Amino acid sequence: MTPVPAGTPASPAEVTAPPTVGVEEEFVLAARHSRAAVHRAPAVVGAARVRLGAPHVTVEVSQAQVETVSAVCRTAEDLAAEIVRLRSGAAAAAAEYDCLLVPTGTAVLGRPGPPPVVDKARYRAFARRFGPLAHDQGVNACHVHVGVADREEAVRSINHVRGWMPLLLAVTGNSPFSDGTDTGYASWRSVVWGRWPVAGPPPYLHSAAHYERVVGHLVASGAAMDPAMVYWHVRPSPHLPTVEVRVADVLPDPAATTAYALLVRALVGCAVDAVRAGEPAPAVPDLLLRAACWQAARHGTHGTLPATHTHDCAPTSVGRLVEELWKRVEPHLSRYGDDRWVGDWLSEVQRQGPGSARQRRVADQHGGRLQAVVDELAVEPR
Repeated sequence: MTPVPAGTPASPAEVTAPPTVGVEEEFVLAARHSRAAVHRAPAVVGAARVRLGAPHVTVEVSQAQVETVSAVCRTAEDLAAEIVRLRSGAAAAAAEYDCLLVPTGTAVLGRPGPPPVVDKARYRAFARRFGPLAHDQGVNACHVHVGVADREEAVRSINHVRGWMPLLLAVTGNSPFSDGTDTGYASWRSVVWGRWPVAGPPPYLHSAAHYERVVGHLVASGAAMDPAMVYWHVRPSPHLPTVEVRVADVLPDPAATTAYALLVRALVGCAVDAVRAGEPAPAVPDLLLRAACWQAARHGTHGTLPATHTHDCAPTSVGRLVEELWKRVEPHLSRYGDDRWVGDWLSEVQRQGPGSARQRRVADQHGGRLQAVVDELAVEPR
């Protein structure tokens, strides 16, 4: 695959205020000595909130998880600094309880039994309704919110974004190992998460009213407890004026997270422009999108994927799809000076593969010793 070139910066006259962007990152808590997942989230989250502020750290379904929530940002520099701040503070809090904060989509090594559900009313309700699905989680994603104030535009823009979900998953897969074994997948997290009845690619949405009807039917059916539990890869946020892209594994380092979030912002910006221009989005069948996401989860950046951002969906190499994505988003990236951040990261992914490839290289270098993978990924407190 050929490296992606950086574009030329836009002139000051062309630059307007960039859309807001925010990032939520989920992490595994691993015991410092064994490197296995450990159930200490309530204590670690409490300590992290003292360091970072209560709105910026939260528990997730599993007691082996911690989630950070960034401030609303506009510039790449602010976003990068915020991601470093949150990771460092959460890692320092984990260290207080003899834990490592590990940015990987699944627990690399084993767990001391199924992870107990965090003691919150919502998560207890999950466990009652969905049984083992709620207990067999502990998987970690990266969610990116992009500000889109108009709800109708937000919903319609998703039709232009949904076809890119398989490629975004391919370049962010970071969960090849789970419970001490190589799953053979680039993103085992997405396979585990896909068991939920309301996870996966969204349907083609004709309007905000159509979205509300679909979500209402899902809630009425019992497949979702409420609108916040519609876990599509991309959705209008149920509580914020944003488009939320949820397809990626948590990424291995702050630079990758920053670049990925900026790429998502540019992709959503292109979609909003297309909606305003009246451009039709390709009505890719839901089942084909789901199959393409499985291929991306299985093979990462190797092989081909259906070109689900087009009407014909022809099989295309991942490298070629990256080039097509770059052509689409580069004007938006250049407008805000984000092209170098994203171009450098995509070029590295093309050369070295996504996080899953990095994890496997570390394991190979250490004779298959997966403790070394955890050590390589663990965030250093600063």
